[in-house]
Amino acid sequence: MKRILKYMFVIALGGVFLLNSCETTELDLTENPNALTPSQADPDFYLNAVQVRFAQVVETLGENGAEVTRIENMFGRDYQNNYSPASFDLTWERAYQEVIKNIRDMNILAEEAGLTYHIGMGQFIEAYTITLLVDYFGDVPYSEAFSAPEILNPQVDAGSDIYAAALALIDDAIVNFNATSSALPQNDFFYGGSASDWIRACNTLKMRLYISTGNLSGFNSILATGNYIQDSANDLQFTWGTNAVQPDSRHPNYRQTYTAQGAQGDYASIWLMDLMSNSSDPRIQYYFFRQSATVPGAPGIAPNEETLSCSLTSAPPQYIAGDYPFCSLPNGYWGRNHGVDEGIPPDGFLRVAPGVYPSGGNFDDSRFGEISLGGGGAGAGITPMLLASWVDFWQAEAAMLGNPMAGRPFLLNGVAKSIAKVQTFGSLDGAADLSVAPMQADIDAFLLTLGADFDAADNEEKWNLMAEQFFIALKGNGHDAYNFYRRQGFPTDIEPNVEPDPGGFIRSFFYPANAATNNQFVVQKSSVTEQVFWDTNPASPTFPIGN
Repeated sequence: MKRILKYMFVIALGGVFLLNSCETTELDLTENPNALTPSQADPDFYLNAVQVRFAQVVETLGENGAEVTRIENMFGRDYQNNYSPASFDLTWERAYQEVIKNIRDMNILAEEAGLTYHIGMGQFIEAYTITLLVDYFGDVPYSEAFSAPEILNPQVDAGSDIYAAALALIDDAIVNFNATSSALPQNDFFYGGSASDWIRACNTLKMRLYISTGNLSGFNSILATGNYIQDSANDLQFTWGTNAVQPDSRHPNYRQTYTAQGAQGDYASIWLMDLMSNSSDPRIQYYFFRQSATVPGAPGIAPNEETLSCSLTSAPPQYIAGDYPFCSLPNGYWGRNHGVDEGIPPDGFLRVAPGVYPSGGNFDDSRFGEISLGGGGAGAGITPMLLASWVDFWQAEAAMLGNPMAGRPFLLNGVAKSIAKVQTFGSLDGAADLSVAPMQADIDAFLLTLGADFDAADNEEKWNLMAEQFFIALKGNGHDAYNFYRRQGFPTDIEPNVEPDPGGFIRSFFYPANAATNNQFVVQKSSVTEQVFWDTNPASPTFPIGN
């Protein structure tokens, strides 16, 4: 990761050596006559491209998971129509062609040269990617997906079969990382050539798959080894660069927000900001940067129809009944509620912008200044993929299935690790006044209050508290929040959609338009309430309760 700028230079010059197919949205993976064949390519160039495309796939799908679980703002009042099939075409193409297909082509060269480390990285990335697709779309092509030109319309595989294949692939990756490779990759942007770190990540990915499928025996067997990501120093994450042009290596959320015209990207989630503000969460200054000290319509602040039209409207009945904050929050936390589909007013230099974590933006030291191109951390944020804090929350979940109180130590450990990690990002913003950052006494007080609240809560509220803290720790990648919400249905008191009847919650997303149009075996779903194989809970709209 420390060599990201070198990588971006390499990929800019060397990308021509990568094999790309003519048209892959329908998984037609025939050779492109304008590109070099695998035998003429370089395994390092393949691996460079695979790593960055992998990060983009995780970032994009993780953003979708964060939106439906309120970590980020979701635009649109109707779950059935919020995410069009066409919106997934690029991510699908990247996952199949530019990640997995390039891994397969790289392996032809890597196997001949004894590059077992390259192969291990590719196997891990393939397992992560294909199970990600299962979690978002359900049954997808896999076993026949890379058999062109013999098979141009690959059949879909059962999600359970893909999970089993992924687990076997991870085991193979561990074998390769334990082997002596003839050479290390020119660029390992995750672990810098550390096979032991990759093995920990392999075991941690297996833990994710086990917790999703309810295989607590498999989950606990890895816990017993201790060989998984326990320390934030071993977190799996992709670190973005600061280069703004040719190519733009900055964090995706940063590049669409920190512009000369002000914030152009998504709005911040009112639910998350309210939750963190009310509990004096030490991470809030790192997650959100306030450009304005006030929000129209907040207590004591006049409404403004031009910049925030909802400040002149009444809250929906479900918000009033549940006492949820609507439209405006105090102290400059300018965002949007779940499902708001209004147009974009002139608020680019008023609304909350992404903070220094995870997007590499500004640290919020109450300066209330306008964001600027290149400001804050200049985009050198991360896409988190497997973090030590998340493992603690998985442990909390597993323990709470037997006795909700048993999750307490894992909950507090996960929160403490999350806070400590987030705080290390403050220094990315060279203009920040870090003297106003939370002190250790503030963190200790927050954890003490959280523990006391957990002790005093009934069992349902214990699950709600754990889920809320898990979601906060997942800022930057909502994949595990989306899985957890479908798996357990908590938090039950999450902010509702502004639409009183938004339809059933998205249990899986529509297949990409090109895949469903061009492959006879990818039959488009009739609704987004179709459940993935491990989601055995009651059907939508009654589950999840929060909807």
